[in-house]
Amino acid sequence: MKVMSIDFVARGKAELRERDLPYDGPLPPDHVLLKTECTLISPGTEFACLNGTDPSGLNFPKTLGYSAVAKVVKTGEQVKSLQPGNRCLCYHSAHRNYQLMPESNLVKIDDDKMPVEESVFCVVGCMGFQGVRRCRPEFGESLMVMGLGLLGQFAIQTARLSGCYPVFGLDFNASRRKVALELGADAVFSPDEPGLKEKILALTGGGCNSVIEVTGNPQAVVQGLEMTARFGRFALVGCNRTPTEKIDFYKLVHRPGISVIGAHNMARPQNDRQPGIWTMKDDMAVLLRYLSAKRLKTRPLLTRIADPSEAPEIYAKLFARDLDVLGVVYDWRKY
Repeated sequence: MKVMSIDFVARGKAELRERDLPYDGPLPPDHVLLKTECTLISPGTEFACLNGTDPSGLNFPKTLGYSAVAKVVKTGEQVKSLQPGNRCLCYHSAHRNYQLMPESNLVKIDDDKMPVEESVFCVVGCMGFQGVRRCRPEFGESLMVMGLGLLGQFAIQTARLSGCYPVFGLDFNASRRKVALELGADAVFSPDEPGLKEKILALTGGGCNSVIEVTGNPQAVVQGLEMTARFGRFALVGCNRTPTEKIDFYKLVHRPGISVIGAHNMARPQNDRQPGIWTMKDDMAVLLRYLSAKRLKTRPLLTRIADPSEAPEIYAKLFARDLDVLGVVYDWRKY
């Protein structure tokens, strides 16, 4: 079967290519063939893959993307929850016009009126939400999100929905701080603001009860721990692909009794959720329900709807660290 696919063909370079993929013939029993409607760029992960700092290194070509909305074309004989015509949220998908995926990575979108360019954010949103859920904040506790990319913006919103107050956001980029205020942050700061630590400690009466680190910068860990309250929780959500050096664990973790939580998105149960640790499918379904009820916003995160043919230019900007490449959605419906 011929499919159109956005492939990373060299360091910093992407192309839209026609490829042969084995989608013809009988499907694997637990798989679904889908026609893609849209996919969403994950700026942090896809930059790392373009740059070669991802664990896959400089092994090209490769196809990225893990957030998609697609319609079911055909199902394998063991698939029970979906049927042709259903629209799905797809996790671990790819930037291509057709997807062949296991049923376990798909969540049916029940709200037919929900725009696909909004619902597609609920995949990447689960990764920011994971940090909040793992901290298990109590109503009225303070929470700080470090890094206001897509994951951080969902952490801001879900922290507010969880009853946190105040909710702070940190980012060097002024436009991202502005979006965080629109999405419910009580205050935002640049990490290099003079006297930041003293301000946060004063506003919280001693530090934040929970801190969600989503920067991808290893040095942010030390700064965040310094602003965490005694007995607070510190969730590591961002993928810091280089080591964090010179942490004084006695001073910053041991003595104040801080819990450091590994909250990578893959650190989840595959099937049965547990208190504070839900499956990816459970969290995708939750965010879809909140979005349908208009208690969650994704439209402010949408910076561009692009044709897949624009991928070379978009990824060139991403590779150059253009911070405007935040919420870019590819529209595949004409392919």
